[in-house]
Amino acid sequence: MAFNSSSDQQAMSEINVTPLVDVMLVLLVIFIVTAPLLMQSVQVKLPKTVAVTPLKKNEQIKLTIDAFGKYYIDEQPIPADSLAQELERRKTAGLTNVQIDADEAVPYGRVAQALAVINHTGIHQLAFVTVLP
Repeated sequence: MAFNSSSDQQAMSEINVTPLVDVMLVLLVIFIVTAPLLMQSVQVKLPKTVAVTPLKKNEQIKLTIDAFGKYYIDEQPIPADSLAQELERRKTAGLTNVQIDADEAVPYGRVAQALAVINHTGIHQLAFVTVLP
């Protein structure tokens, strides 16, 4: 057996690569597991359009829902129970487009109720009004 029994102490100049290999293997396993999950999203390139001209004021019904959940048709307050009758009346007058202006503080349930009433009246052309940032 040949052991180095010299008494001179020198600094060890070799790198222990075992921890480095362990870390790299763990990172490789994580990458292999997560890569298929990242590839399941659908990549879609949306078309770019120019601004369209809005409908004329007399060709649409403007339904506004304020922050308190109250309904307005063309800036006139409408009780929630008579919303369907008013929409039916305007539909028979030839108006089949509804423009919805809902305050951002309105709960989604209130907007969903209005959408259900609009759908029940047979109006299927809707527009949500938003602002650009």
